[in-house]
Amino acid sequence: MRTPLIAGNPKMNLTGKDLSVLLTALKNEQASGVWKADVVYCPPFTLLRQAEEILRGGGIGLGAQNMHWESSGAFTGETSAAMLAEVGCRFVILGHSERRALFGETDAMVARKARSAMTVGLVPILCVGETKEERDSGNTLSVLSRQVSGSTAGLQPESPANLILAYEPVWAIGTGQNATPDQAQEAHAHLRTELKNRLGETLAQGIRILYGGSVKPANSSSLLAC
Repeated sequence: MRTPLIAGNPKMNLTGKDLSVLLTALKNEQASGVWKADVVYCPPFTLLRQAEEILRGGGIGLGAQNMHWESSGAFTGETSAAMLAEVGCRFVILGHSERRALFGETDAMVARKARSAMTVGLVPILCVGETKEERDSGNTLSVLSRQVSGSTAGLQPESPANLILAYEPVWAIGTGQNATPDQAQEAHAHLRTELKNRLGETLAQGIRILYGGSVKPANSSSLLAC
């Protein structure tokens, strides 16, 4: 049975004070033992060290929002997988739709990042999802197939715990619209089939697939039920 996973991505937001209040509250609540899900939080790079200090010794995982595929080099403004691991990260978001749309990241680039992440023990959270135009034209599943195939190229996770997928329909991110449970279920089932074809039955059944896009308290239960 797969344990649900909740991953928080505040993007380019939060001050150090905001982070301290939020993560301290989350850590205290998690310690109460009432949670039935694993939790990962992915603050901006400048707050990773502070987040690690707050979360140290608890059950909440620390992740980053991006990374470069090279281990070092003349890449001004970039951060390597080893740097993230050194600061205490266990996870890293890769291929988010904003990275793809605003910074031109391709499936091949995402795959290179994922392979680099795995070499230092980071768990990639690979994001895939279709635009409104792609959904309206009936191409959702073909887009997801292409993205999964390209973004996992060369990956050979040793266990299901080494890889996470996140289905984030672009048309639902920050728009107030969210996929219906049926739409999310269809996409997740298709993604799991693609993982089965790519990695085999055992790994595919164990890998967790998240849903992201205008998730709120009011709709989270129905989405998680899928």
